[in-house]
Amino acid sequence: MMKHKALIYIWLGILISLAACSQPQPAPKQTARPEAPPEPVDGQTAFFRMFPAARNWAPDAQGLRLENLRIAEVKPKDGKYGAWRATFYSPSKNHVGVFNYSVVEVGGKILKGVFQDHEEPYTSGLEKPWPVAAFKVGSEKAYQVALSRKETKAYVKKNPDRPVNFLLEQTNRHPNLAWRVYWGERLSTSDFSVFVDASTGDFLEIIR
Repeated sequence: MMKHKALIYIWLGILISLAACSQPQPAPKQTARPEAPPEPVDGQTAFFRMFPAARNWAPDAQGLRLENLRIAEVKPKDGKYGAWRATFYSPSKNHVGVFNYSVVEVGGKILKGVFQDHEEPYTSGLEKPWPVAAFKVGSEKAYQVALSRKETKAYVKKNPDRPVNFLLEQTNRHPNLAWRVYWGERLSTSDFSVFVDASTGDFLEIIR
């Protein structure tokens, strides 16, 4: 009798073990992959991300100026930057609208994505409004053209730590819309600039 009860308990234990094994096991927790660091973007890419917002601001918006913004959060690379600022001109409003595009938020002053910075009355200056269709060559290409010049290579070799900046505008200096690729913290203190046609990608001139 005792042996019979022992066998019953043994079989019960086996059945319980089998039932436990048949239950679905919880899926292992997925470890979250770290987000890739934000990458800088070409000026042309940034401009055309801002353009729809500018057209909402003014359907007749034209380009007036495009410049990179230097932010510590994203390191620039080969003519690409983490943030850009575009100024658009509206003939109907006779105002300019300034828009920013950034791949990251910067201290609450620069938001991630596209946002309008401000609007102000238009004051005629050296730069002239230009049709968006004229903008065909991005900052990355302009940088490559600038670096291809022997004068630029010599300057960069002599000044390896000098920051490079970009300004896109249409002036009387050249017949087409042009990039100004300049070395230095500010345009007013720069001692080396390369102009590249933003419609054709051709080298235009170097000024020192």
